[in-house]
Amino acid sequence: MRSLIQKTITKKLFKPEKMKRSKELVEKRKDFVIDYVRRNQNKQMKVIVTELTEMLFLSERTIYNIILQA
Repeated sequence: MRSLIQKTITKKLFKPEKMKRSKELVEKRKDFVIDYVRRNQNKQMKVIVTELTEMLFLSERTIYNIILQA
């Protein structure tokens, strides 16, 4: 069980309302990923995903999900 001090610190440091992603930013990220894939069609998908992972600091799974949803 967490102590009262840990609960208090957690509540003060991690405010969920501030951690939510802006819908606008999510859409911009999605648009960027789709555009990047289109511009680099001559490369293998694995290479494209690796480059996007390094550029955007996203997991491969997240990038693949964005591509699949498009």
